[in-house]
Amino acid sequence: MSNLIVFSIDVFASLFIVVFGCLVLVVIYFYINDVTQSKQAIRRNYPVIGRFRYFFERQGEFFRQYFFAMDREEMPFNRADRSWVYKAAKNVDRTTAFGSTQSLEVTGTVMFMNCAFPTLDEEALEPSAVTLGPHCPNPYITKSLFNISGMSFGALSKPAVRALSQGAKLAGCWMNTGEGGLSPYHLEGGADIVFQIGTAKYGVRDEQGKLSHEKLKQIAAHEQVKMFEIKMSQGAKPGKGGMLPGKKVTAEIAAIRGIPEGHDSISPNGHPEVKNPADLLDMIASVRETTGKPTGFKAVIGAYAWLETLFAEINHRGIESAPDFITIDSADGGTGAAPQPLMDSVGLPLKESLPLVVNMLEKHGLRERIKVIASGKLIVPSKVAWALAVGADFVVSARGHMFALGCIQALQCNKDTCPTGITTHNERLQRGLDVADKAQRVANYNKYIHYGAGLIAHSCGVFSARELGRQHVRVVQENGLSEPLDKMYENYQ
Repeated sequence: MSNLIVFSIDVFASLFIVVFGCLVLVVIYFYINDVTQSKQAIRRNYPVIGRFRYFFERQGEFFRQYFFAMDREEMPFNRADRSWVYKAAKNVDRTTAFGSTQSLEVTGTVMFMNCAFPTLDEEALEPSAVTLGPHCPNPYITKSLFNISGMSFGALSKPAVRALSQGAKLAGCWMNTGEGGLSPYHLEGGADIVFQIGTAKYGVRDEQGKLSHEKLKQIAAHEQVKMFEIKMSQGAKPGKGGMLPGKKVTAEIAAIRGIPEGHDSISPNGHPEVKNPADLLDMIASVRETTGKPTGFKAVIGAYAWLETLFAEINHRGIESAPDFITIDSADGGTGAAPQPLMDSVGLPLKESLPLVVNMLEKHGLRERIKVIASGKLIVPSKVAWALAVGADFVVSARGHMFALGCIQALQCNKDTCPTGITTHNERLQRGLDVADKAQRVANYNKYIHYGAGLIAHSCGVFSARELGRQHVRVVQENGLSEPLDKMYENYQ
């Protein structure tokens, strides 16, 4: 027995010496590497120890998110909103106790005006059906208020796209392909599809990168593809094309997009053939005539004088020439990768751009002809209800549905290291995303968005969320008092 103890001590002592020796060698290597490199002054002046500074900096996002940020203060999405999405997706109790953590005194706070005689449950109605593209051979009719915004296969992983597709079918909502083209995984679930035409024309481009009408016809031949959306710009990077790092451009993604494998995929800043409103209408007409399906455009609104020209040109050409819908993206939109100056400082937020566009459509008599889709951080029922009240016909969300898939806001979308498997092509990380389970969560989330928006509508005394109007909302001003939304935006343009 004593010999065994002595032998064990010798083994552990030897292991300790080996491990300690390796650590010493590693420290020596780091020391030499740090004092000889010239890119980081901290490491050069404080070799080895200086490395902890960069380690702690990277860990700061994690600790702020989970330990230090209050429920309502974290960006880009606070813990309270994320928690509601997680609970809705999991179909667990979404009620809270003891009072709201949201301050009602902060400037910009939205408050819905409850009615003295609210709508009874037996009086409530489903949202009414809306027709997009009434002048098309194949108009699209849907009741869905809340839908999945554009997220490309490539930016998202294969299991993430599959789960969204199957979840959208269960929910009865549409799914936007994003600018990366139509993959088999978008079609797999049987959901309605909106095909997005980005500035690089991925999926519908010829060998010169121009729009191919033959490929457009092939996409339109899919019965599931209900509409086409021309992406002019998006909120996170207005005036800048989409970016997909080369390490995420696999052979499959390259084939779907029509680009070289393994190379950075960077779209042009705009459509080369669209230089003015007339060109935009020409492109819309061309796509609609080729596909026979509703066609509109997506843009983040900044300078807006061009919209006046656009709407005047529509009335000059005739009502049939109008886009069937306009998707308005907020300046606080999200993406997998974007330059920070654009993400932080360019474009109008939705609280300004949405009422602006709606008012301009009414001014030109086009409000009924052109449907409005709102996009941008609208991930909980109150924000969806606000957008409907301002004038949106539909709301779309990308990041809300990512949270439903299990996104933890790790902020690693552009690094191919997403820990939840949503935005990575690392198969080991993708294994954590169970498609069937996440598809059901997507459907649950969509269901409770509709339910929550309906709760607000019924409290305001209307029969469905589509009947909400600006008269049902007040917004807190700088003096701490609220002002009716219809008065705020009455002459807003």
